[in-house]
Order: sequence, then structure tokens, then C-alpha cells
Amino acid sequence: MLTSRRLLKAAAIGTIGLGTLASLRVNEYDVGAIGIVRLGRAALTVFEIGRHYKRELYDTKLDKSSMEYLEVKSNVHKYGAQKLLELCCANKGVYIKVGQHVGALDYLLPQEYVHTMRVLHSSAPQSSFKDVLTVIKEDFKKDPYEIFQSIDPEPLGTASLAQVHRAVLRNGDVVAVKVQHRAVKSNSYVDIKTMSALVSITSLVFPDFKFDWLVSETKRNVPQELDFALEGRNAEKVQRIFSNYQWLKVPKIHWDASSSRVLTMEFLDGGQVNDLEYMRAHQLNPYEVSSKLGRLYSQMIFIEGFVHSDPHPGNILVRNRDSRAEIILLDHGLYANLSDQFRWDYSKLWLAILDGDRVAMKEYCTRLGVADYYGLLSCMVSGRTWDTIMSGVRKTPYNIHEKDMFQQNIPNLLPQISTVLDRVNRQMLLILKTNDLMRGIEYSLRTQFRMSAMMEMSKCCVRSVYSEKLRQCSNVWEKCWISLAERWALLKLSFYYVYLGLIHFDLNNSVNSLWTKDFYPF
Repeated sequence: MLTSRRLLKAAAIGTIGLGTLASLRVNEYDVGAIGIVRLGRAALTVFEIGRHYKRELYDTKLDKSSMEYLEVKSNVHKYGAQKLLELCCANKGVYIKVGQHVGALDYLLPQEYVHTMRVLHSSAPQSSFKDVLTVIKEDFKKDPYEIFQSIDPEPLGTASLAQVHRAVLRNGDVVAVKVQHRAVKSNSYVDIKTMSALVSITSLVFPDFKFDWLVSETKRNVPQELDFALEGRNAEKVQRIFSNYQWLKVPKIHWDASSSRVLTMEFLDGGQVNDLEYMRAHQLNPYEVSSKLGRLYSQMIFIEGFVHSDPHPGNILVRNRDSRAEIILLDHGLYANLSDQFRWDYSKLWLAILDGDRVAMKEYCTRLGVADYYGLLSCMVSGRTWDTIMSGVRKTPYNIHEKDMFQQNIPNLLPQISTVLDRVNRQMLLILKTNDLMRGIEYSLRTQFRMSAMMEMSKCCVRSVYSEKLRQCSNVWEKCWISLAERWALLKLSFYYVYLGLIHFDLNNSVNSLWTKDFYPF
């Protein structure tokens, strides 16, 4: 009996040892990449953050309206954000992707988290060149240099799931090669399960904060982003849809040198869309860039229902082509596919926000899954305060004071924001992220005070709403009447924005800025 127990114990230890050794070999003897180590690291980080919040914030006797309490809360957020950043950098892959998502929600989460996690957009950990060559060899079953003449060892950029290298094909074409990090796909399943369990536990301890929406989005989106063949098809689809936009450039895909983990595409260079120095040096007009981006994304959201959902500055380049701005759209791994009903409801919500129509806002927020917090959702969608919405978004130019007020109030509304994000139509989540990233670009370009992007969006909302009316109409004369009504509405919009431009036009500053190239007439 004793011998049997010893044999069972020895077998168990041997199995664990062999399993650990096999896991180490798969992960190139990187202990930190083993699933149980990653799980333990994540659990410990969540425990430390939760304990710090409880001890320093939730158990405090300070008056919640006092400056001292606000300072303590900010410091606690900074501590939590730093711990989360360290976890993302240590576990890499899906954790980096989630961190980037947090860093994009400028108008929805505390600034301490947003600013800390934003670094992941430009400085994600990179794979070794040896790993890059190994992935190419594994996918194509041949030496990488049978496909490419050369591959630059230093990556052009590194993201959460992959990195991009400049290369030359055997036929001499210069290309950009996007190669998935070697272990990211194998680790993603366990990582997502770990996040789901930890978020569930956190929600039990802190019931006011519901982050299940973030886990569900990660579960749904990461498999798509890990399929580079899908990314290639998305790139070709968006090129077809917007083929009439001569100023939009999407890299051509080289399918004979692409796989599910390797995507080879046309090499295109330009400056990042938020680089004002590059624009100045290349005589590019920031207002033209902002207007074209507004037109592109409004068309995607309100008309096509096919939305590029990762528009951070590294994925949008600009360059000068024949004295006009050309926009280069990169990274087509994540697209939101919107249903017609969602597009129509969302368009009507935006028109209600623009008109300050409280009744209509409540109606369309209810249709989108949020009834009780319709005012909060309207603010989250528009990035404007409730006072501005009720006084008229179209009449009130955006200013730094309003931005500061909006962001200062976010920490006080976190439980309500969490509830909205948990209840709202799932299609809205990527749109909210896209809206925040686009607002961030506008702010970087200092074009948020102009109304050109708002005008493009208003036009697309009108077209979307009238297209629904036409779809429901069978009478020829009624269709003609609806078409005329649509044209009249668009004409009124154009006159209205010209009027707004005139009443907010500062002749003094505009004439002076001619000498500094800050004024760009269309």
C-alpha cells in the first residue's frame, strides 16, 4: 500500500516536472511566459490594487468633497494604474491590448489610468528577430529568405500582438511585414480566462465597478485581431468601399507572402497624424487633415456601418500629395460591423444631441439599452457636458475649460459609467473607443475649435436617417418628396455652418496667422 502511494506521488511529481519542462521548451525557457506564472502575476496584481484601494480610499474617514480626499483618490488611481501597466508589460500580448484599450478611453475613465496606459500605444515590448524569423518559417515551411531578399532586424513599430519590419521581396518590391509575437496566440486563451475570473471576483468585492464589458469585448475582438488573413480582407474591403476617396490610401496586400500570423503589405511612409512638426515641415494643413478624417469616420459609422476601430495616431499617417493631404490608414485587424438598426438609432441619437432634444435623447438611448442614464450616455457619446448639450452643441465651440470640466467629473461618475458600459448595446463599445481616439487626434491637431468635423458628421447623420425613410417608402412620389427633403436639410446645414463660421471668425488672429502659416484657407 505504501509502495503504491509512493509510486503515485512520484508519478505526479514526474508529470508536473515534465509538463513544466515542456511548457518551458515551448516558451523558449522563459519562465514568465508559462500560463500558471502569468495567472499568478495577474492575481497578485489585482489583489495588491484592491487592497490599496480599500485601505487608502474606501476605509478613509476623509470628507469626500474635500481637496485632501480628491488628492488621496488621485494618488490611489496613480498607484493602481502603475501596477496595471507593470502587469501589462510583464504578461504582454492580450494584456497590452487591454491596456491600450484603457489608454484610449480618454473621456470615460480617470485620467491617471488613461495617461499611464497611453504609453502602450507607442512602446509595447518587442520580440527578438530570431522569434520573428521562426514565426515566418513555421507558417510558410521554408526559410524566410526564400520569400524575402532582406528583412530589417530592427522593427519599424511594435504593437500588442505583433511588430512590423521593413523588407524586400524576391521581386524587389519594398514591403512592410507584420509578424505576430510568437507566443501571443497560445497564451491568449488562458489570459482571457484569467481576466474573466479576476474581473468577476473584483466585481463581487467592489460591486459599483463593473468591467465585464471590457472582458467580453476582449473575448470577441482578440481572435479577430489574431487572424491576419481577416485583417488583409478588411483592408481590401475598406479600399473598395472608399475607392472614390482619392485622398485615402490603404496598403496593398501581398497574399503570396501572407498567412494567419504574417501579413505582407505595400510599404507606405508618412508622418503620424498627430505630428504637427511633420505637417508644418511638409506644408500640410491640419484643418484639411481633421476635416478628411471627420468625413471618413462619419461615413464609416453612419453610412457604411464598417468602422476602423483602432484609430490611434500610429495607425493613421499623413503625407503631401500634389499639395493636398493624403491619409494612410493602417492596421485593419479590428472593425466594428454595425447593423442597420443600430446605425439609424445612433444617427437619431446624434441629431437629438445636436438639437438639444431631451425627449428624443431618452428615446434613442433607451433603444440602445440605456434608459435611466440617457443624459450620461449622451455626454459620453459627444464628449460634451450636459449644460453644453442643452444649450446647443452646434452653437457652442469646444474649449479647454469644457474639456477640463468634463474630465474632472469622470471620477465622481465611475459607478454610473460602469453601469452604462455594462448595459449599452455591444456595438456601441467600439464606437465609444473610436470617438475618444478621434477626439484625441483633433485635440493634438488643435482643430477641435473648428466645426468642420461636426458638419461632416451632421451631414452623414441626415443621410442615414433619410436613407431609412426611403427604405420604408414604396410610393414613387413620396420617395421624390423624401429625396427633396433630404437635399433641403443638407443645404440648410451647409448654410448654418457657414453662418457659425462667420460669427466665430476672428479676423485679427486670422490675418496675423497668415505670416505663421497657422491659417489654412480652403
